[in-house]
Amino acid sequence: MSPTPGNQTVSRVSRRSLLAAGLSGGAVLGLGGLLTACGSSGGSAGGSAGGTAQASSGSAPNQKSVKQGGDDYAAVIEKMKGFGTDAAPGVYPRTVKHAMGETVVPAKPVRVVVLDTGELDNVVSLGIQPVGVVYTDGSKAMPSYLKDKAGSPANVGTINSLNLEAIAALKPDLILGSQLRAQDQYAQLSKIAPTVFSLRPGYPWKQNFQLNASPFGLEAEARAQLDAYQAAAAAIGGKLGDKRPTITPLRFMPGKTRLYAELSFIGTILTDVPLPQPKIEQVKELAVEISPEQIDKADADWIFYGVYGSPSSTNQDAVLGGALWKTLGGVKSGQARPVSDETWFLGLGVMAANAVLADLKGFVAPGA
Repeated sequence: MSPTPGNQTVSRVSRRSLLAAGLSGGAVLGLGGLLTACGSSGGSAGGSAGGTAQASSGSAPNQKSVKQGGDDYAAVIEKMKGFGTDAAPGVYPRTVKHAMGETVVPAKPVRVVVLDTGELDNVVSLGIQPVGVVYTDGSKAMPSYLKDKAGSPANVGTINSLNLEAIAALKPDLILGSQLRAQDQYAQLSKIAPTVFSLRPGYPWKQNFQLNASPFGLEAEARAQLDAYQAAAAAIGGKLGDKRPTITPLRFMPGKTRLYAELSFIGTILTDVPLPQPKIEQVKELAVEISPEQIDKADADWIFYGVYGSPSSTNQDAVLGGALWKTLGGVKSGQARPVSDETWFLGLGVMAANAVLADLKGFVAPGA
């Protein structure tokens, strides 16, 4: 997740998680805080136009368990193993299992609405131009790395404020989103068109890609793109050999500063190379939140920082201009660099992941 735009509520953190993170006055951010921030507190599946949706106990996740984060947060990928379809490519109707149950897709979709940045990246990666898209609160425009391939989809709101009337007016034949973002709107969305939801954006981005490909029968294409990504990540790791610098993904957001951890989009990419993170970030959570006075905890051989939305709405300028920032080893060695927020932290798909690998290669492993 995503990470994760628009989420302004920090989860309560267990004593165990705080100790694991080695924090003093910081906070570990897991799935519970994200769900609370998104207002996802219940909801049930409903009928879908042109298909059916059922909230089966065998497919839908245990909401109370998932909200707790921790071990259950880390098990999200395990929970997704039954998702997707067993229909052969080109065979319709097909039944897709997903976070909210099962949805019947009557024919190959051609008018697709996507409800988050990961779904946008996924469909564009598969050569599909959506007819409708939502944007983040921090950037209400098409991400620049997708502009040339995404077409000109209609704006149907933001990830935290869907415009259901605008979605319905587009007459979509498929809606892609996630339970974490839009569980409360699922019943209404499924009445507009067959709707397929992942559990959450971000950390399980590879599984989400496969799930998003399944209504189109393009799972093999998604797998091929993921294999190519894995090979590119391995090539960087091979170039580095045993000399692997520590990496901190640092993000400035309104009201908070985050060090992204193992169960985040960027965390999975660093694991795939692999590139180690400082101990404070080696936790099974989305991110560790620190105060400006704790910015020394971000120190690493390389510090890559992004900013969500307008820098003036965050503490970025104050931190980067402060005396403590200048004492960090990565800063003193000239290895603290700004990176694109829309790929490193918002992209949540294979095209964004490849862009991150290109950045890592250029900075950390030139010539790989």
